[in-house]
Amino acid sequence: MVWLLVRCTDGCNLHLSWENNQLKYNKMKKLILTLTILFSISINAQYAIISAVDIKEGADEGYLKLEEFFGPIHDATIEAGIQNSQTVFKVTSEGQNSDYPDYIIITGFSSKEQLAAYNESWSGDAWTNFARRVYRGKMSRGAITRMMSSVGDYSNERRNYHVELIDATPFIGGDWNPGDKASINPMVKKNDDFENYETKVWMPLIQKEVMKGNHGGWAFLNIYEKTPNAYENLTHMVFNKQVSSPNTDNSEMMETMSSFKYQKLWEGLEASRDMLDAITLEVISSH
Repeated sequence: MVWLLVRCTDGCNLHLSWENNQLKYNKMKKLILTLTILFSISINAQYAIISAVDIKEGADEGYLKLEEFFGPIHDATIEAGIQNSQTVFKVTSEGQNSDYPDYIIITGFSSKEQLAAYNESWSGDAWTNFARRVYRGKMSRGAITRMMSSVGDYSNERRNYHVELIDATPFIGGDWNPGDKASINPMVKKNDDFENYETKVWMPLIQKEVMKGNHGGWAFLNIYEKTPNAYENLTHMVFNKQVSSPNTDNSEMMETMSSFKYQKLWEGLEASRDMLDAITLEVISSH
C-alpha cells in the first residue's frame, strides 16, 4: 500500500510551542491522520497481468467456486512474494461489445522480474504445494488435486496483457472490497504525443476530481507484452475506480473543459489515440 503523504513545501517551518500551540498541533496531527487514512492508492504495483477471461456457457458457478478456493492460496503467495495483489472483477457491461470478457483479473507485481517468476511458478508444483499447505487438515489431497486440475476447465480462453504503470492519481477508499465499481478503457496509440496528452492534459483534471471525492482514482497503463490470442492493436489502457456517492458536483471540471484553450488541447488528445468503449467492472474478490 502506498500512502499519499502530506508535507510542507520548501521553506515551510512549523513553529509549534507545546505550551501555546498544543491545540494547533493536535488539529494538524488529526488532519494528517485523516488524509492518510482517506487517500490511499490501491494500485500497489508498477506492473500487472490483466487477464480477460471468457467463461463457458453456464460455467459461472463453477468458476466462482474455483476463485473462492484460490483465495487463501493467493494470500499465501502474496505473503511469500510470488505476487503483490490479485483482484477479480466481473464484467458488468451489457449490450456494448460481444467481444467483452466475462471476468477481468488483475495481478500486481513490483517488477518485470517478479512477473516473469510468477509465470514460471505455474510450470511446476509450487502452486499445488501452496494449496496443500493452506488446506492442510481442511481438505483431502485428492480434493485439492481435483481443484487444482480444474484450472482452465470453466473458461474458453484467457487473453493476457502485461502492463506497466505510466502514471496514476491517488486512489481513495483504501483496499478493494466486493461490490466496488471500476472500469477499463482499452486504447490504441496513434501518435507519439499520446502519453503526454493523457498525463499532462487529462490527468490534472481527473486528479482534482479524485481529491474532491468525485472520482475513485485513475491509472494510465502501457501494454508491453500480450499473449498471441490477445487483441493485437491495443497499446494502452486506462483504469478508473468509481465512487458510489460523489462529494460535490463537477461544475469546475465542466467549466475548464468548455474553455477554448482546453477544447484545443482536447482535440489534440482525441487525435492522438482511439479509445474503445469502457468495460465496466464490479469487484468479486481482492487479495
